Amino acid sequence: MAALTVPIALTIAGSDPSGGAGIQADLKTFSAFGIYGATIITALTAQNTHGVSGVFPVSPDFIAAQFHSVVSDLDVSAIKTGMLGDVATVETVARLLTEIPNVPVVVDPVMVATSGDVLLAADAIDAVRRLLLPRAQLITPNIPEASRLLDTPEATTEDDMRRQAEELMAFGCGSVLVKGGHGVGAEATDVFFDGGEHHIFRRPRLVTRNTHGTGCTLSAAIAAGLADGKPLPDAVEAGKLYVWRALEAGANIHIGGGNGPVDHNFALRKT
Repeated sequence: MAALTVPIALTIAGSDPSGGAGIQADLKTFSAFGIYGATIITALTAQNTHGVSGVFPVSPDFIAAQFHSVVSDLDVSAIKTGMLGDVATVETVARLLTEIPNVPVVVDPVMVATSGDVLLAADAIDAVRRLLLPRAQLITPNIPEASRLLDTPEATTEDDMRRQAEELMAFGCGSVLVKGGHGVGAEATDVFFDGGEHHIFRRPRLVTRNTHGTGCTLSAAIAAGLADGKPLPDAVEAGKLYVWRALEAGANIHIGGGNGPVDHNFALRKT
């Protein structure tokens, strides 16, 4: 019997022991797309649906050891980054990514958890701008993250989001997806800018408190599409649909007493 080749995606992010965000969410998402997932852990966190109570950073040397162990053995087809935490980690990850320049990278510039807890030191934002964003085929900031990266007021209109997507390209990334989940109105609007054209994604805004891990899940879903060989616009569209359905399916699932996770396994629950 011929060997079956399975696409491999790698997540470089923090661990969420409650399972809703971070590498746990990424692995669930990769599996939902039929992609084999590998991980580089940048930090251990103590967190649940109520918030983050502790962070234990992994040393840069051990992050590098994990990375070299994985990429020397596995044929990684796409990478996503999530929580990096501090300057040393950002610098390390950016340097490591230069060692595999032909692998597409999706950067989720994680700064603040759904609970409001800070996950990126303030002095690390400039390192993200200078070192990490230029390595990304796509960056996926939400409205507050785009504001912090640009050091400008948060977008309040679709025109603001379009303009900020264009401005973010100046950091050297290949394309930008500004996520509108933090916006207001009956529709949630995301703006994808590929350097030449804006693509607008609109979905009815879902009223749910179960939004823990949505950013991690979306960037992982897009990375899964890239690992599977999809063109970036198709990977973004498929990722957006997956997250919306996971939010819809998870709205009435009760896991924890705070902001619960989306339902990564919604497709398995269909009858």
